[in-house]
Amino acid sequence: MLTKLASFPAVKTLEAFDFDAAPSAPKARIQELAGMAFVERKENVIFLGPSGTGKSHLATALGVRATEKGYKVRFLTAADLMLQLEKARREGRLDQYLKRGILGPSLLILDEIGYLPLKKDQSDLFFQVIAKRYEQGSVILTSNLSFGDWEDTFDGNAALTSAMLDRLLHHAHVIQLRGESYRLRQARQSGLIGGGN
Repeated sequence: MLTKLASFPAVKTLEAFDFDAAPSAPKARIQELAGMAFVERKENVIFLGPSGTGKSHLATALGVRATEKGYKVRFLTAADLMLQLEKARREGRLDQYLKRGILGPSLLILDEIGYLPLKKDQSDLFFQVIAKRYEQGSVILTSNLSFGDWEDTFDGNAALTSAMLDRLLHHAHVIQLRGESYRLRQARQSGLIGGGN
C-alpha cells in the first residue's frame, strides 16, 4: 500500500541494481543508507552524475526500501513538483499542499533537478519545499548537474541557490556517480547504435 501511494514511476530495488556496471556507485555506502537511519535522522541523500548512471534507480530503490520499513514516501520529478505547486497556488491551496504533500511523507524523493531551468516564481516555490523539509524530513534528490551549475537552473539567483544548498547539504550524504550511460551501453551492446571509438 505504501509503495503504491509513493507514486514510483516503476518499482526498482537495490538487489536489481548492477553495481558491476556502475563501478562509481559506492555499494557499501548505499547498503548502509538502505538501513534507513538517514530517514530517522532526517538527513538528505543527493545523487549527482550524468544521465543513465543509476541515480533514479538508486533513489527509487531507497524509497522502495523505506516503504518496506513502514515509512511514508513520495516520489516526484522536479517537473511534476512544479506543476503541482503551481496548480495548488493558482487554486489558493498552496499552504495545504505544502503541509500534506511536502511535509506529510517521511521521505520525499525529487528526481531530475536541473533538466529544466526554472523561472523566478518556480525557483521561489522550489526553495519553499526545501526550506519546509529542512530538519523536518529527509529528501533524496537526483541531478545531472554539479552544485556549481545549480544557479543556472534556479533563474540565476545566487542568493536563493546558496540558501537552498546550505539547507540541503547541512545534513546530507552526497553520492557522485560517474561513467557512461547504462542505457547507451545496453543499446551499443545490442547493436542499436554504433560502437564509436
